[in-house]
Amino acid sequence: MSCVSFRSFIAFRPVAVALLLLTISGGPSAQSSPPVYVTLWFDTEDYILVEDDDAAKRVAETLTTAGIKATFKVVGEKARVLEQRGRQDVIAALRKHEIGYHSNSHSGQPTIAVYLQHAGWDEGIAEFYRREEQGVRDVTRIFGSKPTCYGQPGAAWAPQAYPALTKLGIGMYLDEADHVGIDDQPFYYDGMLNVFKMRSMLARMELTGTDLAKGKATFTKAYNALRTQGGGTISVYYHPNEWVQTEFWDAVNFNQGANTPRDQWKPPGTRPAAATEAAFRDFAAYLDFMKAQPGVQFVTASDLMRIYEDAALSRTFNREDLVALARGVTSEISFQKRDGYAVSAADVFVLLNAAVESFVDRRVLAPALSLDPVYGPSREFKPSEGAASSQSYAWPAFADAVHGAGAFLRSHKQLPAEIWIGSESLSPADYLVTLAGAFEAIAATAAAPPQVERRAGRFTADQYVAADSPKLWSWPIFPPGFHSPEIMTLARLQAWTLKPALLKNDGR
Repeated sequence: MSCVSFRSFIAFRPVAVALLLLTISGGPSAQSSPPVYVTLWFDTEDYILVEDDDAAKRVAETLTTAGIKATFKVVGEKARVLEQRGRQDVIAALRKHEIGYHSNSHSGQPTIAVYLQHAGWDEGIAEFYRREEQGVRDVTRIFGSKPTCYGQPGAAWAPQAYPALTKLGIGMYLDEADHVGIDDQPFYYDGMLNVFKMRSMLARMELTGTDLAKGKATFTKAYNALRTQGGGTISVYYHPNEWVQTEFWDAVNFNQGANTPRDQWKPPGTRPAAATEAAFRDFAAYLDFMKAQPGVQFVTASDLMRIYEDAALSRTFNREDLVALARGVTSEISFQKRDGYAVSAADVFVLLNAAVESFVDRRVLAPALSLDPVYGPSREFKPSEGAASSQSYAWPAFADAVHGAGAFLRSHKQLPAEIWIGSESLSPADYLVTLAGAFEAIAATAAAPPQVERRAGRFTADQYVAADSPKLWSWPIFPPGFHSPEIMTLARLQAWTLKPALLKNDGR
């Protein structure tokens, strides 16, 4: 179109011009829509049925053809079996996506929650690391990259896994179960980003060959809810074996705690070829449907870690920030959402203790503090025997307690289960609100209070952790009636570290 004709077009056809300019600019921008992040992940675990190898390859290739990068969480034994079978073609297909970790042997007995059911904090961390290190090494060696994320087999979740995973170089928890979560969206727990307990934001289309419409409806409901909320994440998961099996491979061999010897393992039943083909057709159609929705972006685990980067770790906290955090624990102790960042109860504990400790040492509050995260207590609080509960503490005694708490935080990288003031001990909750009161007094007067009033704290972040019950652990691979109150006690203690993961530049 010449310049003259274009000017005429502008002069006489303004509506058409607007449409043309919109076309030139690429149409309605997805950037104008609230971002809906869809994370597709595949628990790649069946190391018994040979047909699963081809299913995993075809799933990966289907995604590659669709231009979608997913996360394949691979079991250590599955990786080793692929190598032993010479299936470099499968390994190469999965390598085009992101590789995660899904335990060393998955359902081989004892499973993770079973062997950790009575373990304490430190013992459990060490035992998980001991049993899982080789699996991580093998997945890394065979696929050529360290796994970015981890998710437990079945319902075999335990909080001791988190520090061990960090030590193993794994940065995110990606799975689904009911043990802990915040409002069906990503959250931080034990310092690690979690996509877990997503419930209403879980959008699986079943692979029966008749559920495509139902799958679309499930996705649409979650998608519309997130757009109303200003964006968020939808979790979609499968197992490659679902395309080819009529029953799960592990239920055939390890059901109800069975410890079946390797030479007696049996392959599961397989689906007719027509059923497998129908499932792949529906899956491809489901991918196309999700891709077509405005604002949808498919993301891997490493993408999510960037999108939900913890802004509290990169900021400095000034006096006004700390006063607000101190006041935020007065009525209840839980996570706090601020302008563009969130802090856990443990974060507040660390920051306020560092602020008061700096005053004890220098007689002046530090102008700014950065956050050094810690884990929650390793055991429940028990009051000291025979000691009276004072109503207040002389400043020198309280200052010594602040020093002691600070030394514990630096040495153990976790909250103390008890804080000593002379012969009396305070729970972490009572100490934190007492500390907050002392900090507020110092911030207001620039002087140490002669007496520090003892206050009672109310810890509520553990409401986001499930109560122990056999239903919580309803995985066919567990022994009948299995449950673990000890694991869930530790889970509630680690709720000190719990906080929502916020989208970047988002103060929701």
